[in-house]
Amino acid sequence: MCRLLRCTALALVVTLPGCARAQNVAPAPVRADTALLHRTLDSLAAVHHGVVGYAVHNIDTGERLELRGDETFPTASLIKVPVLVTVFDLVQKGQLSLDDQLTVLKIDLVPGSGILQFLHPGMIITVRDAAWLMTTISDNTATNLLLDRIIIRRVWEKMEALGLPHTKIHSKSFLRSSSVAMDSSVKYGLGVTTPNEMARLFGLLADGKAVGDAPDSVMIDFLEHNTDGELLQRFTAGARAAHKTGATDAVRTECSLWFLPARVIACAMTKDNVDQRWVIDNEAQVTLARMGKSIVEAWRGPVTP
Repeated sequence: MCRLLRCTALALVVTLPGCARAQNVAPAPVRADTALLHRTLDSLAAVHHGVVGYAVHNIDTGERLELRGDETFPTASLIKVPVLVTVFDLVQKGQLSLDDQLTVLKIDLVPGSGILQFLHPGMIITVRDAAWLMTTISDNTATNLLLDRIIIRRVWEKMEALGLPHTKIHSKSFLRSSSVAMDSSVKYGLGVTTPNEMARLFGLLADGKAVGDAPDSVMIDFLEHNTDGELLQRFTAGARAAHKTGATDAVRTECSLWFLPARVIACAMTKDNVDQRWVIDNEAQVTLARMGKSIVEAWRGPVTP
């Protein structure tokens, strides 16, 4: 009996460490049939009446696919993500505080998306308030207040420092006269980027390398509260995502960081769209919605309503 107990104890000593190691082994990376996904996305782009580009990066496995990934596209309000990053970069450097106050004057009010344009002039908000409104409901007045505070060219400098030389904001929203690059502003509107560069920016945010771990986490939280679910998010049954959209008459764009079994970034951009209606079934919005569904299903499985 004693020998049996000693053998059993010895067996446990030998076996348990192996079990512990087995329990600590990281799960195998989740990979998709990227060849099938690539064909699906390309087919959606091919039948679209306009120009489509995209970049899809699984930042946990290294899987990548793209179409016109390095071609420049108008961003519309998607360029507000670089503005957000620049704001938090200046806060991190101690040159700005999220608690700094901004006074909303009547001259600051601009149309388009947002709620500040409908509120009374003279109200005081903070830098953090403006950043939240810019990110979650794409408030144009809030964006302009931030650009007045940080200076447009600082956004250029921050993007260049991150290795994103084609990602530029040109002017304040609805104020072309404030453009710092008029020719590019006329061609692209509010901002310009490429699918790969914007995907890279979202990847830096996901890894805490855009500004730093803490500020990047706050920005991801802002982006998770984006209220626009009509593009890439439309058919994904509420898959968790940090994302930002943009839209003008002939442009629809979105970049999304999905938290699936792996972290997947997709940036889809359209330009020269024939369908310029402001309805939910605008062709570009439907194209991006179908692309989003295909991307999520590739890593998570079929999406059900």
